[in-house]
Amino acid sequence: MNAIDLEAADVYCRLLARRHYENFAVASRLVHRSVRRDLVRVYAFCRTTDDLGDESSSKDAALSRLQRWRDETVAVFAGTAPVHPVLVALSETIERSELPAQPFLDLIAANVMDQNVSSYAAWPDLEAYCRLSAAPVGRMVLCVFGIGDPAARRLSDDVCIGLQLANHAQDVKRDAAIGRSYLPESEIAERGVAGAVRSIVERARGLLASGCELEAKVRAPLRVQLALYRLGGLAICDAIEQIGFRTDRERPHLSRATKFTLAARALLPPVRRTGGMRSAENR
Repeated sequence: MNAIDLEAADVYCRLLARRHYENFAVASRLVHRSVRRDLVRVYAFCRTTDDLGDESSSKDAALSRLQRWRDETVAVFAGTAPVHPVLVALSETIERSELPAQPFLDLIAANVMDQNVSSYAAWPDLEAYCRLSAAPVGRMVLCVFGIGDPAARRLSDDVCIGLQLANHAQDVKRDAAIGRSYLPESEIAERGVAGAVRSIVERARGLLASGCELEAKVRAPLRVQLALYRLGGLAICDAIEQIGFRTDRERPHLSRATKFTLAARALLPPVRRTGGMRSAENR
């Protein structure tokens, strides 16, 4: 691969990350530069996949673009030289870190589902969607750091689904504008919109709590990165609660001061709990 082409592709990935970043950092500055670059590449893939679905002119256009994106992704994992800048950059990470294809394909499948499903009847339906749309991202991150422990993957799944739920609770008004709802219909029928948002936030907080155990399993650079994700998700949950869970009326966001505080808190060592929390393992 031409070094100039790779650098240009990485510039494109960094631009995507800067343009779309909102609630929490894609990669902590404490993470080694090469790993930070890999995380930005992974994020750029996730962002591009979402944009192909959300920013297409029609459902048919979105499905066509996602199918082409899937074909190009499969080809990269088969060893074919890519053309799209995100895949150009990512292909180097895939080869060097031996990333598996399935999390990337699952994420594309979730975006295809978004084109065909606009609401979810009950929590199990939404959870199944989140296992395609959120859990794969955490597995990609663990692979970048060379972590294949099944227990770590399960904890990561919890955290990523918790983050996804926090975002769904935050974006009720925005999603409604494009004809989607991620609040389970059974929850809305029983509790109303605000009650359904509260329920999603409670689930999110419970799942994000798994992050403490996950963070205690890994060394500082990854621990800080994971803490940023967890704390960002919890901060969004707090912001939602502060407006009475009425995200159908307004969309809360995190201030610069809050983000600074989260970054400082992420640097603190993980809380040790008796009877369950393990100390950090040497990885």
